[in-house]
Amino acid sequence: MLRSVNTFEQSLVENIGSFDLDLPAKTVTRLGEYYSLLTRWNDRLHLVAPCTPEEFAVRHVLESLMLLNHLLHGARVVDVGSGGGLPIIPCLIARPDLQATLIESSQKKAVFLREATRAFQVTIIARPFEQVDPPSVDFVTCRALDQFMQKLPALLEWAGESTLLLFGGERLGEELRKANVNFESFLIPRSEKRYLFLATD
Repeated sequence: MLRSVNTFEQSLVENIGSFDLDLPAKTVTRLGEYYSLLTRWNDRLHLVAPCTPEEFAVRHVLESLMLLNHLLHGARVVDVGSGGGLPIIPCLIARPDLQATLIESSQKKAVFLREATRAFQVTIIARPFEQVDPPSVDFVTCRALDQFMQKLPALLEWAGESTLLLFGGERLGEELRKANVNFESFLIPRSEKRYLFLATD
């Protein structure tokens, strides 16, 4: 495990420039602790698909940290379908000023989220977002919600006037256009057709 954590942390440092980010050594260490915890829980809960430490560093953590370029200091964020804590936990590790609510319909995954966020002042709601009162927050984030495309119209309505930060491919952009949503898209480094979409009402 120690070797894989070291490989993960080294990959973060080597690839950080591609994402236009700057992470202090202390933050890299804390992200390594998160990776270690998630890896230990993953066999039981299937929090993320199996992948190498290098892939987890780039595809999961650095990709999640792209949100930091858009989240103002002290921003209030609701993360829908948090699962293994992506994208919100890496963001909290890098930016403890963020105020976050994590919504995860799986009770078992919510147990992991509580363990992984002990150091943060967060709220965890173990219910589908459709059963939760619409939020009064600055941002709603979503990266890996089950049946995402089918639930997108409901998510757009639920989010209200909050700014949406969504990860997805070209089809997501097409669906946002169909819904007459104003958005910007940012190509994710090291990918050809994956984007971060910033959508406003």
